[in-house]
Amino acid sequence: MTDVGPRPVIVVGAGPTGLTVANLLAHDGVRVLLIERNPATVGEPRAVSIDDEALRTVQAFGAAETVLSHVVLGYGSDYYSGSGRRFLQVKPTTQEFGYPKRNAFRQPVFEAQLVEHLARRPCAEVWFGAELVGFRQDGDRVTVQIRRHDGSMVDASCEYLIAADGARSFVREELGIRLSGSTFRERWLIVDIEDTTDAARDTTVFCNPERPCITLPGPDRTRRFEFMLHDGETDATVTTAETVARLLRLYSTDDTSPVRRKAVYTFHARVADRWSDGRVFLAGDAAHLSPPFAGQGMNSGIRDAHNLAWKVAAVIRRELGPGLLATYEQERRRHAWEMIQLALRMGHVMMPRSRLRAVAMQSAFRLIGLVPPARDYFAQMKYKPKPYFREGFLTCDATPPAARRLIGRLLPQPTVDRPEGPRRLDDVLGNGFALLATSGAAPAIFEAIPADFGAPVPMARVAVGANPALAGIPAGVLLVRPDRYVAAFVAASRLAEGLAAVRRLFAATWAGPAGAAATLS
Repeated sequence: MTDVGPRPVIVVGAGPTGLTVANLLAHDGVRVLLIERNPATVGEPRAVSIDDEALRTVQAFGAAETVLSHVVLGYGSDYYSGSGRRFLQVKPTTQEFGYPKRNAFRQPVFEAQLVEHLARRPCAEVWFGAELVGFRQDGDRVTVQIRRHDGSMVDASCEYLIAADGARSFVREELGIRLSGSTFRERWLIVDIEDTTDAARDTTVFCNPERPCITLPGPDRTRRFEFMLHDGETDATVTTAETVARLLRLYSTDDTSPVRRKAVYTFHARVADRWSDGRVFLAGDAAHLSPPFAGQGMNSGIRDAHNLAWKVAAVIRRELGPGLLATYEQERRRHAWEMIQLALRMGHVMMPRSRLRAVAMQSAFRLIGLVPPARDYFAQMKYKPKPYFREGFLTCDATPPAARRLIGRLLPQPTVDRPEGPRRLDDVLGNGFALLATSGAAPAIFEAIPADFGAPVPMARVAVGANPALAGIPAGVLLVRPDRYVAAFVAASRLAEGLAAVRRLFAATWAGPAGAAATLS
């Protein structure tokens, strides 16, 4: 047994969640070891949709332009009845967080890009073909046993272990943490093809009770088909070349296109009973499983990664106390479950149980389309639950009522004018905490705030002029977290009181140990 010594963080699993956590930590200068039992990242398509929030996270560690080079930006969805009549169109055009809401990508390309980006960080190591076979923890660290690709055994230790090791998480099972929720009897056949003959750049949903089907576009002339299977159809029979071609002919002309992958899935709607145990944290599919109908499974994992990574980095640097880590599950659990519920509701639209229910539902959507506000609600994806924390690392103390609506919400990301040219807001704010002045507040308010007012972390001070997202907010500054959520508002009219509230918020992180159930609000 070889002892390779301590690391601040070890991440298990090199899927999108684990790679995002590792990249964020390394970008913050935290030494991180990422281990993956497989010899490389995935070689076959899996997730096919990346949203605006996930792209914003990729931007946070400097890989946005690389990833965008292989992403098809801004696609919508058309819903059709069994008779071929479109009854609903979803076509979002707004870019509240800096990117289109729905975008097509290829997971193998995405993962390879993140591995390459991580390899350029001197504080990061990636071990493929390395399997976690055991771990134990005490009050100070976690000791892990790793089997390397050559069969040799390695001991390593870390301050924090992050398990992004998927739906069958070894770490979760070793901790005895259950997944609560439902497994559905519906089975779906997933078919990924190359060289599609379909030029449509939007998703098409065939809400046909006889055979529900979803077809999604991808980059580089790829396309995915998802067919709901009937009782009695076995995996072996539906995955034959003849059956796949027959199903493709029902809804496309791609029946002769090369098939990259075909697999049968049973979907889940489950959440882990708890997301941490001492110094061990679950993220992504290890913490929650969602049906695919909203395209949010992977994206929810990337939200976990951003929420957890900056907190772990701040605690490791001793800038904030370990009680901060209790806010990870506190903030993420509810929104992850809301996304699962969204997927379930969308599933009811996509796979009606009978012709009668299909006609009733589709007629209702046609009537909704006659009312512009209601039509806009669906077309612009306003039904998607916005990330919002009611409790966690935030405070409403000394906050005027007009500003409270921003606390706990993800800050919009407009393009702002700077002397060097237009830039996305996050690039102006920097990677850490920031004080963002409302229009009319700077520079006077920054002159009134001491350079060091007791905050234990470095803070950028930014004024960007008029910002529609801050319209109607009193003069003051927003405390923006590294993950771009608003933690507090300091009103110019209540400056001393507001700064005191921020100091209390930071101090509260030292009140409890990692994993303790604490509300920092």
